[in-house]
Amino acid sequence: MAFVVTENCIRCKYTDCVEICPVSCFHEGPNFLVIDPEECIDCTLCVAECPAKAIFSEEDLPLELQHFIELNAQLAKEWPLITERKEPSAEAETWNGVANKLQYLER
Repeated sequence: MAFVVTENCIRCKYTDCVEICPVSCFHEGPNFLVIDPEECIDCTLCVAECPAKAIFSEEDLPLELQHFIELNAQLAKEWPLITERKEPSAEAETWNGVANKLQYLER
């Protein structure tokens, strides 16, 4: 079981979770972060650090967000590793909590 970054991270991209990760399993895209399921050790540390509450364990992932399991796995192979916190997007507060953001995902 791994942890999964879901829709609420899109266009917010807080990176507080990145610094706390003991195995460096986060990858960064233009406006979204993903977790590499092959590197994640299920430590749960990232969940509490995410201001957008966008990280779930696969086991607790709501049915409507299940497609993010495959999306995280796929994009983790394509995007570069991120290991240090960065400032969130300038519009993070505006986008935090907005529904149906998958259409805004930049690859």
